[in-house]
Amino acid sequence: MTIVNAVLQGIFLGAFYAVLACGLSIMFGVMRIINLAHGDLAVLGAYATFVIVEQTGASALIAFVVSLPLMIVLGYVLQLTVLERSLKAGILTPLLATFGLSIVVQNLLQLAFSPDVRSLGGSAGTITTASWQVTSGLSVSALGLLVLLVAVLLFGGLQLFLSRTRVGWMMRATAEDADAAELVGIDSRAVYARATALAVATAALGGLFLGIRSVFDPVSGPTQLIFAFEAVVIGGMGSLRGTLLGGIALGVAQTVGAQIHPQFAVMAGHLLFLAVLIVRFGGARLRLRPV
Repeated sequence: MTIVNAVLQGIFLGAFYAVLACGLSIMFGVMRIINLAHGDLAVLGAYATFVIVEQTGASALIAFVVSLPLMIVLGYVLQLTVLERSLKAGILTPLLATFGLSIVVQNLLQLAFSPDVRSLGGSAGTITTASWQVTSGLSVSALGLLVLLVAVLLFGGLQLFLSRTRVGWMMRATAEDADAAELVGIDSRAVYARATALAVATAALGGLFLGIRSVFDPVSGPTQLIFAFEAVVIGGMGSLRGTLLGGIALGVAQTVGAQIHPQFAVMAGHLLFLAVLIVRFGGARLRLRPV
């Protein structure tokens, strides 16, 4: 029963990774950008919620509802001011731009909040500690179940949004061929801004769960980026359904690996990521061009 419990906890952990990775998948799927500041934006969302909790005494969930519009506006502005220009300069420039954004966000957070760790767990109510004991070796945590439910609703809602709404169709058309979309009257600039705003909003949701589940500090972003990136790659770059499954696979690998040895948990996830890379790209031949 220990393995069954480990798999269940891995599913809950993987659902968190999937939520965290959702925005990364959106940005790559629509704009072909790997946002290296994604983890830092999630941490920024956690800090925004933390400030509202500290100032008002509201619960973390209510504070997140207040901070969410701010993060959406931030994403929209980031696209129009930083990412839009980098998109026109080749593949490498967006990577450098988002890397620079990551450094800026980390340093600003350190200046504003100091390197001390913070947590939203105390303001989230009893959901952080509530659980149900199914059998002697199997327990279901309320927080894990909530994260899993939110992940399923989030990815399901996004799938419906992209396939059933006009704005979603515009995003899919722009992702397929931005130049052709422009010819039929779609403003790719506006589409990219909406996609980035949506990505930052989902990153903030991941930051909320990060703050409730554990602690965070100004330099927590890169670690979260690694887990999010691995979930996206395992599930398939740009695939929302794949991101959900990839996050769950990563979480299960970590919790099952922890059963072998506690220090093997994170390594097991990295090994799964490496195995997927080998299987998916191992057959590709490296072609060298003469200098």
